[in-house]
Amino acid sequence: MKAVLWFRIASVLLLIFAAGHTVGFLTFKAATPDGQEVWSSMNNVRLPMGKSSFTYGNFYIGFGLFVSALFILEAFLAWYCGRLVSQYSAGAITLGWCLFVLQLVCLALSWRYFGGIQIVMSLLTVVTVSVALWLTYRFAR
Repeated sequence: MKAVLWFRIASVLLLIFAAGHTVGFLTFKAATPDGQEVWSSMNNVRLPMGKSSFTYGNFYIGFGLFVSALFILEAFLAWYCGRLVSQYSAGAITLGWCLFVLQLVCLALSWRYFGGIQIVMSLLTVVTVSVALWLTYRFAR
């Protein structure tokens, strides 16, 4: 297979990851009374920020949407890497390495702080980007 296809696969995986992340945290419901109490506190305790304030729950949702937006940016960059392979392989390699390192960090964070689906999605993106990079190096020679 060609590097372009592997970058495109990584892009689609990142879009799926973004959608899953967004749906997952927006529809999350605490299963235990303790979890429901924490969720209630997050939505009732306010953080003063200058003349305005917001709740921890607002921060949680805002930050979650921020992360989803970054996943979408990563998906775009992976797709763009696929375009760069034939036009400017050095650029694809540089951007590909950035994506690879970022996905390694995401894999480590998923391993440390999250569960199985996050680990699997991070691992799949690491693998697809690394294969795309390897094929891009072969194309560049």
